[in-house]
Amino acid sequence: MTRDLFIGFGIIAVSLLVLLMIFSPAEKIETSVSDVQKIQVQPATSNFVTVSIPAVDNQGNGVIAKLEVRTTAGEGRVLTNIDNLLFWVDTQYSIKVAEMVAENMTGADLSNIDLIYTIESDASVIEGGSAGAALTIATIAVLQNRSLPPDVMITGTINPDGTIGPVGAIFAKAKASKDVGAKIFLVPEGQGSQVNYIPEKSCEQIGSITFCKTEYKAQKLDISKDIGLDVKEVSNIGEALKYFVA
Repeated sequence: MTRDLFIGFGIIAVSLLVLLMIFSPAEKIETSVSDVQKIQVQPATSNFVTVSIPAVDNQGNGVIAKLEVRTTAGEGRVLTNIDNLLFWVDTQYSIKVAEMVAENMTGADLSNIDLIYTIESDASVIEGGSAGAALTIATIAVLQNRSLPPDVMITGTINPDGTIGPVGAIFAKAKASKDVGAKIFLVPEGQGSQVNYIPEKSCEQIGSITFCKTEYKAQKLDISKDIGLDVKEVSNIGEALKYFVA
């Protein structure tokens, strides 16, 4: 009998512990910026911000997509106006993380606000997570009713803690940004230069047989010098905001 009571109390204790874990308040995500103005968005507010997103097409060419983020009175929803978005789980994730980071960094109460994300060009070029940093910047700007400078662009993924992660095709994106008038191009930390491997073929004649081999030699490209664009490395959204918001 005593043993059964002991087991019973043990089960009850474990159950209470699990319930406390489930229903305890979630820990607020710490972002990497402390100097962003805290605001409250009014339910009747309807603002929008447009930002240019450097990307690559299916052939690997750099292209620029236009993104609009709009606030409107609503129910705290995140809405999208992007064809075939249901197939792009990583893009949906980037949008959700961008909204979460922006909300935490601004202190905005979005319970009565809907955020609407619209791609104004071929959405296929931003498939993936590389637009995450730009999505976050645009979301913060629309919540603070700020405009964004057209000559500053950014590429990079966004993490829940506000840090910016690495992406590919930096050179192609930088060139596309320069072609449309960008003067400052923000990239993830450590990606301000790019290494290309150039094939070099050498042959040697031995008797009547020719032996050839190909070696790949690393060639480091300084994106700023090679493209003529001011490339800045940023590790988090707080650093990036300094270039977008005066």
